[in-house]
Amino acid sequence: MLNNIGVSGLIIILAIALVIFGPAKLPQLGRAFGDTLREFRNSTRGIVEDGDHAESNAAQEVKRLP
Repeated sequence: MLNNIGVSGLIIILAIALVIFGPAKLPQLGRAFGDTLREFRNSTRGIVEDGDHAESNAAQEVKRLP
């Protein structure tokens, strides 16, 4: 869905956001969106690292079995 949005589409979306929220709120919205993405990325990184550790621990357990 987002693959079809070009530069002109982004400009239209930003213009509509400017009209709806006003110029004073846009920096706050952008900051909140960035914080949300950063937190999501950190959370998923923790989940992936936990999964990698679980897989390596399982592999070590298999090696220990006679």
